[in-house]
Amino acid sequence: MEKLALLSVSDKGGLVEFATALVRQHGYRLLSTGGTAKLLATAGLPVTEVGQHTGFPEMMDGRVKTLHPKIHGGLLARRDQPAHLAAAVAHGIALIDLVVVNLYPFEQTVARPGVHFEEAIENIDIGGPSMLRSAAKNHESVTVVCDPSDYATVLAALPVPAALGVLRRQLALKVFQRTGAYDTAIARYLEAQADGPDLAAMGGFPAKLSFSWKKAQSLRYGENPHQQAALYGTFHEHFRQLQGKELSYNNILDITAAVWLIGEFERPTVAILKHTNPCGVASADTLEAAWELAYATDRQAPFGGIIVVNRTLDGALAEVIKEIFTEVIIAPRFSDEALAIFAKKKNLRLMIASEGMGADALQEIRSVVGGVLVQDRDRTLGDMAKFKVVTQRPPTPEEWAGMMFGWRVGKHVKSNAIVYCRGERTLGVGAGQMARVDSSRIAVWKAGEAKLDLRGSVVASEALFPFADGLIAAADAGATAAIQPGGSVRDDEVIAAADARGLAMVFTGIRHFRH
Repeated sequence: MEKLALLSVSDKGGLVEFATALVRQHGYRLLSTGGTAKLLATAGLPVTEVGQHTGFPEMMDGRVKTLHPKIHGGLLARRDQPAHLAAAVAHGIALIDLVVVNLYPFEQTVARPGVHFEEAIENIDIGGPSMLRSAAKNHESVTVVCDPSDYATVLAALPVPAALGVLRRQLALKVFQRTGAYDTAIARYLEAQADGPDLAAMGGFPAKLSFSWKKAQSLRYGENPHQQAALYGTFHEHFRQLQGKELSYNNILDITAAVWLIGEFERPTVAILKHTNPCGVASADTLEAAWELAYATDRQAPFGGIIVVNRTLDGALAEVIKEIFTEVIIAPRFSDEALAIFAKKKNLRLMIASEGMGADALQEIRSVVGGVLVQDRDRTLGDMAKFKVVTQRPPTPEEWAGMMFGWRVGKHVKSNAIVYCRGERTLGVGAGQMARVDSSRIAVWKAGEAKLDLRGSVVASEALFPFADGLIAAADAGATAAIQPGGSVRDDEVIAAADARGLAMVFTGIRHFRH
């Protein structure tokens, strides 16, 4: 009995070899369309054009060619249903046993800068998904291939009915995953193109949100060894691993936090993080100088932490930090000398970050019971023109510089967050406490452990001081200026406490909670 294979692909890699094996080793007759048919014919393979098979020509610039009963009847007819087979005979429908289709490159098209809307629309495949879905629905009888990487697996399974039956179900699942992702990509593109009162009324978020990410890798485990985990999406398009162990779930979270933090700074900057919290950050004329200041903030917490820099990491800095046990080091580039130094630490993960260090991500998504939360990333420091000096004494230029540095760092510290700074360096960081005064006390304690003098420092609080106690603790530690959002019902008490101690204080009018 004649076996029919329908081939119609955009990605033609490996197709000729696959089709040759179908014809010469497995006895298939080939049906095809357009450029795919020409390629097969040029390769010397016998091929029948779909238009000849259906008796209906391609039309409308190729928009209509495979949407025909002789195609979809041949795909959908159940071989175990006599009525289906009789209908096929009555209407001259030949059964199609194998389908090879990959889709118009819509995702690649819309990813190109400046692509026109009309071009994007023309790259929405209609016939391809229809054939894939028909074949996948009838996978008990039809082998469907949407990924060229499966060609060899299919050829190996064709002579083995039991293996082919199992493979068909796997391939059908892959089809519906692919068509689902394809439709999602189209929907998200059209959502992004929406312009008008409807989207504005939704605050820039569509009424229905669809996501489809390809699995990038399985992870050894999640946050803890008893939790399974996997990475989905395009993380590896933003980062390239040069050496070291496979990234863990926690590494990936830390890397994301690190690049979002370092994206705040333009001068040579070093940040050291642990469990996504910065434990030391500094900017200076060189990375080596910035490292000394950042590391001096806390010489204990960096053990097993993450280091990120925003300049080429050279041999001089590599020599300084090589003895510290570090999980991951991230840089836009590493010098050859640095790579040679780090090569001796086989488990150390070195990551090249793409241009922009990942800081251009615009939205954050977090899972909650029954759904997800989506928000714009906190990318602003606020409008400095609206920052308000609320104390009798205004900050000095040096205090302003320190406050703005601390304000940048504090955005990336888990709430409640307190950051003590002097100039372009951190002196103490208090993170994640239930009471803000406790975060302040921890930051003071950490500075004391590091033997750093907080006299003349400034303090940054990512949210308001609800009581005067947090500010008083900062003043008692030696801080001379404070920056915070303001907005507490006790602001007057906090301002009075600052004035009584000669502190300068600035209200920003914007907070930076980080949960």
